[in-house]
Amino acid sequence: MHAVTVSAPGDPDVMAWAEVPDLPPPGPGEVTLDIAATAVNRADILQRKGFYPPPAGASEILGLECSGRVAAVGSGVEGYAPGDEVCALLVGGGYASQVNVPASQLLPVPAGVDLVHAAGLPEVACTVYSTVFDRAALADGEVFLVHGGASGIGTFAIQAVRALRPAAVIATTAGSPEKLARCRELGANITISYRDEDFVARVRAETDGHGADVILDNMGASYLERNVTLLAADGRLVVIGLQGGTKATLNLAVLLPKRASVHALSLRHRPLAQKARIVAGVREHVWPAIADGRVQPVIDRVLPVAEVAEAHRLVEGLGHVGKVILRVGG
Repeated sequence: MHAVTVSAPGDPDVMAWAEVPDLPPPGPGEVTLDIAATAVNRADILQRKGFYPPPAGASEILGLECSGRVAAVGSGVEGYAPGDEVCALLVGGGYASQVNVPASQLLPVPAGVDLVHAAGLPEVACTVYSTVFDRAALADGEVFLVHGGASGIGTFAIQAVRALRPAAVIATTAGSPEKLARCRELGANITISYRDEDFVARVRAETDGHGADVILDNMGASYLERNVTLLAADGRLVVIGLQGGTKATLNLAVLLPKRASVHALSLRHRPLAQKARIVAGVREHVWPAIADGRVQPVIDRVLPVAEVAEAHRLVEGLGHVGKVILRVGG
């Protein structure tokens, strides 16, 4: 088989598409996929730089999601057969021609979605479902703020909240007029330039001082104080990224009177049983909204996997809206 190899931690040019040892047959409860496409996530960039190693025992190959066709089925797997078109949440191994994955982390390709584009769905769908709808339990009519609204997570979160909580007020931050316009097209009510606006003041002004009931944050330390200040009574802040650093001071005296909470969550290191529950929830609650067109994958572009270095540069430079896909197979 072939995969993207990383010669040493470094810039995008350390990656190359090369021959690697074949996979073992699928184990009990696993399937082998012939990969059609994968997607670039910020976790891949961090791993390439040497800052985000995979969990013990996981594949060293980059890639946290993919789409493809079932090639082989391990013992105990029901509901899947060779040839089925699926997409999958992975712990690693997506930048390759094949991958072994627990069957519990597979999702059928939704009706109306191209097999290659489906590669950009599992990570964002599972992240948004597990944070916004499961842990934070966003209710219809509440105020939801997502930072980085033009990202893969942001574009999906805006659509999913609009589809599943239609009366919610959706606020988002982004870095350019073009990206803010795209967020409005996807369903955001309040769009804020993080470059020259105060998101705390804007959201408070637009909500008559209420603030945000749920905040989905990809920045971490640099936004912590402002996010906590913005939370409404009983508000929930969910941190899923650390682009703004890892350490900040949390003022508990601000949290306590609000009965507010701060959660820090990731998908990759969750136990298999938790991932299986999340994937099942996505299939039940989110997949119907994709199948009927209320939520659609937002794909910036599709590049051949041999151009993986260019794909990483694009995502690192924030020059994209939605997901950047790497085409692997047919």
